Amino acid sequence: MPSLRVTVWNEYLHELENETVASIYPEGIHATIAAAVAERSGASVRTATLRQDADHGLAPAVLDDTDVLVWWGHKAHGEVSDEVVTRVHQAVLGGMGLVVLHSGHNAKVFHRLMGTNCSLKWREADEKERVWNLAPGHPIMQGVPDHFELPQEEMYGERFDVPEPDELLAISWFQGGEVFRSLCVWQRGHGKVVYFRPGHETYPTYHDANVQTIIANAVTYVAPRLRRSTAGCPMTEPLESVPNWGKEHVLEQGER
Repeated sequence: MPSLRVTVWNEYLHELENETVASIYPEGIHATIAAAVAERSGASVRTATLRQDADHGLAPAVLDDTDVLVWWGHKAHGEVSDEVVTRVHQAVLGGMGLVVLHSGHNAKVFHRLMGTNCSLKWREADEKERVWNLAPGHPIMQGVPDHFELPQEEMYGERFDVPEPDELLAISWFQGGEVFRSLCVWQRGHGKVVYFRPGHETYPTYHDANVQTIIANAVTYVAPRLRRSTAGCPMTEPLESVPNWGKEHVLEQGER
């Protein structure tokens, strides 16, 4: 059986511009996540970046060869071309899994899939985050304790302007008092979308074992059961005889 094919996408800008981020993720956030996913899930993992790869690393052939796309973005959401956004959106509707991390809540493709502003409250103050496991029997939460703590993280607070999740798997509490729905799942077309909150670039969050476990489990969970295009509305010939049906209908009406 072929291994799961995963692409980890990252802007890869903070690591090149900020010494603190570079010291935590010397090969990039994408490399740390990719290594963890490969080790914990056995998937075949490639990486892609915003500026260093043509088509942001997400050419049609790459997406066709990707079962699950993991997305980390922060400061350059606007640089992602609308053509690539449409391409990723259609891939998800066709069955590709998508795992959106941290400030990827503001990514164009996440906005399009949610149909909302995806807004939230935030504060960067080196706060402790306590992540509570709401669904210990769920596949994404396998191997995750009742709760775990990240000693320093950026705060995200409610209200998180997203549709009601199909599955809410974890909530976070922050030292300043706020709470947040930090692990959510939605079905979109044939594909599943996961949003997982932790991962501010100046903290070593993606080196945390529990965070790595959740991401790897999420990748496995959203793996496609099928891949097919859902674009267009083709006219279909009847399976059985229909008196008023003729080939001219195809020529006259085409697609709706």
